[in-house]
Formats: sequence, C-alpha cells, structure tokens
Amino acid sequence: MQPTGGDVEELLAAVIPARRRDDAHTLVDLMREVSGREPVRWGTIIGFGSCRYRYATGTEGETALLAFAPRRAATTVYLLDGVAAHTEALAQLGPHTTGAGCLYLKSLADADLDVLRGILMRSLAWAEAGGSEGMALEVTS
Repeated sequence: MQPTGGDVEELLAAVIPARRRDDAHTLVDLMREVSGREPVRWGTIIGFGSCRYRYATGTEGETALLAFAPRRAATTVYLLDGVAAHTEALAQLGPHTTGAGCLYLKSLADADLDVLRGILMRSLAWAEAGGSEGMALEVTS
C-alpha cells in the first residue's frame, strides 16, 4: 500500500451515509491527536504516519501507522498489532465486530471514544517500538 495523495477533505465529503461522514471527521481528529501526524490519503483509506513492515516470511511493504476507511456498511479501523492485543479494551468499547487486524464500527456514537483512544495509543506505541517477532516495523514518517 502506498500513499496516493489527494485531498482528504474531498474523500470525507463523499462519504455516505452522513452518520458515517460525521464518524470519519471524528476519527480524523482522534487519530491526529493520538499520532501527532496529519491525515494522508492511501486510496480510500485515511492514514496517519507511515512505516515499512517485514514479515518473517520475507513479505514487505509500506503501510500507515494508524488508519481507517469510511465504508458505507461500517468504518474500518486498521490495527497493525491485531485485535487480539486489545481483547480487554474491546470488551469495553461498545458495539463492534472484528477481523484479524480490523475493527468495524457502525456508529461512533455507540462507542466509548476514551476506550478507542486507548486502543489507538497502544497500537501506535507497539508500531513505533518496532512491532513484534512476526512483523518488524520501521517508522518512516
């Protein structure tokens, strides 16, 4: 994945439904606060910071340190350290579903934003510390 550039505000303005658009603006503010970085478009994903990753298998690439995608069905929050690292916090978050490294939120109004902030902070700290044995990370911005 590579940053594609483009106007983040233009992407946000095109998000539907309106509730998801409002959630996207909230997440931009939250991730900006947590990361200390400005949002950048990675296609239809909004990322904050970047890093090089390398799996033990040799697969490597570039990705955002924190990122989300405002999708129609749910907002997808990407967690580089995976959702299993946040089991206790996720139990306190409010309604959500998960994939291996994705947190799906249908409504931020139903989520505890302080819990989400903590999840994002822990995920970012993990990435900035270099990841883990299975995935080495090097922060590039």
